[in-house]
Amino acid sequence: MNDPGLRERKKQRMFQTLSDVAIGLFLERDFDAVSVAEVAAAAEVSKPTLFRYFPAKEDLVLHRVADHEDEAARVAAEGPAPVDALRRHFLAGLERCDPVTGLNDDPAVLAFHRLLYGTPALVARMHTHLERSEAALAGALGGDLAARLAAGQIIAVQRVLALENWRRIAAGERVEDVRGDAVAAAERAFAGLAAGLPRSVTE
Repeated sequence: MNDPGLRERKKQRMFQTLSDVAIGLFLERDFDAVSVAEVAAAAEVSKPTLFRYFPAKEDLVLHRVADHEDEAARVAAEGPAPVDALRRHFLAGLERCDPVTGLNDDPAVLAFHRLLYGTPALVARMHTHLERSEAALAGALGGDLAARLAAGQIIAVQRVLALENWRRIAAGERVEDVRGDAVAAAERAFAGLAAGLPRSVTE
């Protein structure tokens, strides 16, 4: 009898292998210069097999951040005050230099972010990822209009904070020189959210 756990692990390994091979090629030669057929050949799979795992070329890159898609929703659900929980989670990410906060100067992380933010097709696809994050967070906050409005603001704040950190690091500033400003900016941003959002979201 086949082990469903083993099948799932094999599937996840294939997702990871295809994504890693593709990103390596994109970093070496540029996203637009590499075809899906070339990625499939490098990974030693057929093109139809690759498309069974990744319906779009852009998804090969976004797979690396896909596990963050429901992160805000999970953190908010831990409560009891969703915005404060998200604030503490973001600050903890800054402390450990989580790449998702933009405060990370590892060369591999910087290269990936240059690929992600420097490729129009990937930037456009990233918006789909953010929309799903927003929808998941809205659901965790109650799902009504107030929740959807709050989720849109929260996801936007996190995105802008991370992008600002990444831009400064990519321009050559050191993590330790940026960290203090990043923490202060996050504190101000989340305080503004807490002051302006409904009590059902902040308490």
